[in-house]
Amino acid sequence: MGRQVTNVKDDPAFGEAGDARPDEGPGEGGPASDLYQREYVQSFIEKWDELINWDGRTESESGFFIDLLRSRGKTRILDAAAGTGFHSIQLRNAGFDVLSADGSPDMLKKAQENAEALGLSLDLIEADWRWLNRDVHEKFDAIVCLGNSFTHLFEEADRRKALAEFYAALKHDGMLIIDQRNYDALLKGDYGNKRKYYYCGDRATAAPEFVSEGLVKFRYEFADGAVYHLNFFPLRAAYMRRLLKEVAFEKVTTFGDFQHTYGEDEPDFLIHVAEKREPEAAGDDG
Repeated sequence: MGRQVTNVKDDPAFGEAGDARPDEGPGEGGPASDLYQREYVQSFIEKWDELINWDGRTESESGFFIDLLRSRGKTRILDAAAGTGFHSIQLRNAGFDVLSADGSPDMLKKAQENAEALGLSLDLIEADWRWLNRDVHEKFDAIVCLGNSFTHLFEEADRRKALAEFYAALKHDGMLIIDQRNYDALLKGDYGNKRKYYYCGDRATAAPEFVSEGLVKFRYEFADGAVYHLNFFPLRAAYMRRLLKEVAFEKVTTFGDFQHTYGEDEPDFLIHVAEKREPEAAGDDG
């Protein structure tokens, strides 16, 4: 783990050659929320599935998201962080009606390539969560935002705006499933990064290289020696649950590595299930 630094700009490793140097976010002194669009370069996207290992990821999840959505009677799903298509394809194969969105057109292209290799075709749309309802004009039974993607947002105003857009894009009884790394454990130095559940590939590694209260920089190294970096905002779990409730989600339940009961520092990933419960309005299903 990298040394602790309070101000990201004091760290000489930040913005080194080959990495995108982040813009200043207004009022927070950190990277801008659209930095990810420059970090996911084409060569990195082509290697991303080596990190995931689709077979290993399928086994580790054991149908968690599919079973959860089915148990709540959800059918029309927005995969808001489709990436290379893993969850969109899993959900499509399980019989869900899926719209796959991502802020990176190159990620969407790779997702479609992965789908076509399996004899499928995805319904794709490029969208920024902060203006989601500008680009997506329908209501969903559920939205999934997975793969630690939400922590690409560095400014609280952007986080609140994105959650409000998710809320507005859900039907009156809709559900948002959103995950994140266990940053509470990482910030305490107790983060194990077991690679047991999410990133199951044995030809790539992901490890924190720099950690502070305002920034976590991960290093991704592949078997051929290629190295890439991604920058994330370290969302604390209690803060994330509070944001969801302040946006107006009525109930928030958190799982740790797909388990309802877990020790605070044990899981690599946390999964928040936020439920919207409003009186049904005429035309809500439009």
